[in-house]
Amino acid sequence: MNEVVAIVGRPNVGKSSLFNRIIGERKSITDDASGVTRDRIYAKTSWLDQKFSVIDTGGIIIKDEPFSKEIRIQAEIAIQEADLIIMIVDVRVGIIQEDIDVANLLKRSKKPIILAVNKVDDNSFKDQIYEFYSLGIENIIPISSLHGIGIGDLLDLTIKLLPERKIEIHDPSKIYFSIVGQPNVGKSTLLNSLVGENRVIVSSTPNTTRDAIDIEFEKEGIHYVAIDTAGIRKQNKIFERAEKYSVLRAINAIEKSDIVLLVLDGTEEINEQDKRIVGYALDYNRALIIVVNKWDAVEKDSKSMNNTSEKIRKQFQFLEYVPIIFVSALHNKRINLLTDSVKVVYENYIRHVQTNVLNDIILDACLLNQPPIFNGNRLKISYATQSDIKPPTFVLFVNDEKHMHFSYLRYLENKIRENFSFEGCPIKIILRKKE
Repeated sequence: MNEVVAIVGRPNVGKSSLFNRIIGERKSITDDASGVTRDRIYAKTSWLDQKFSVIDTGGIIIKDEPFSKEIRIQAEIAIQEADLIIMIVDVRVGIIQEDIDVANLLKRSKKPIILAVNKVDDNSFKDQIYEFYSLGIENIIPISSLHGIGIGDLLDLTIKLLPERKIEIHDPSKIYFSIVGQPNVGKSTLLNSLVGENRVIVSSTPNTTRDAIDIEFEKEGIHYVAIDTAGIRKQNKIFERAEKYSVLRAINAIEKSDIVLLVLDGTEEINEQDKRIVGYALDYNRALIIVVNKWDAVEKDSKSMNNTSEKIRKQFQFLEYVPIIFVSALHNKRINLLTDSVKVVYENYIRHVQTNVLNDIILDACLLNQPPIFNGNRLKISYATQSDIKPPTFVLFVNDEKHMHFSYLRYLENKIRENFSFEGCPIKIILRKKE
């Protein structure tokens, strides 16, 4: 898993601007995928070939909390989640009491801290940065997140101070899956139903204070690793109060998984948090199964499952390929259907299509519906091959890789899905210009 950098500071100092500047896009503001809401607090990026993740605590809002307590909770989030913390202050305002309080809290964490003095847009403000040394933070960088000044120096120092992390290697003989979703949807009960109360747990070892717990078990000769996020913060009062940050637990688990089980409460409506979690599963190209739990508590008729499935499909557009499984974890009902689906989806996730068969499918698709014309020339697909699994990734060699319309790529994806079983799996299509 990538190292994590958290951006902390009081409102209006430029946290979100710095976040967008670091990740190189306005990803925290907009997204093109209808029906899938991205959270505004987390993204992956890289600098000098080193990958890391960034948390924008500006996207963390605690309602009904006093102002100073809200800032403190943001700092606590950074301390818990991050390998390195960037505290941002405003050179034009100077030091205020909240800056002092947050700096003192961060220093007690013993984690590396960079103080980014923002809004240093010209030389007239440079002399004012020296007062910030009184906060007791050694690493100070003047920046302007709005104009991009000093961002390179900030990222250079970030890479230098990030601790090395041991690379986790998956055992290819095991299926790794995570159980994610809102609090109180029954994730822990579902895990117990899958593992079995009397089953011996091979290992239940926390990797770090932030990472999820891996629980290994075996069923019908297949070895599974369930990545459990439930309960690892029970002793932390901050996280008991701030349940909305469970999305950060989910992100860590998703990154370690092959398959994501999104658990929904069958008695409740889908909300934005569920869509955020799905969005991150798509960001990481993970296979996905939607699990509707507490189905025993729903008043049902013969059409209930179909009606509920249709409602879910409307909320999660472009996820027609994702299976929906209805279970009651509390009463251990239909759990076998879920384990069967996990096995099938994993087989699809590692499926490799023969090149000659793939090219026949793509050729037939192009004959049935020719690629569009751009600048007077028709786009041509010369050759196709599968380059990777997890997720299945297909490379199309074309005469112009820049002007293939999204709708035609979706058409080709649908043709691939019609001919090969990729239920539950995202598909990546990469265009390369034929030399």
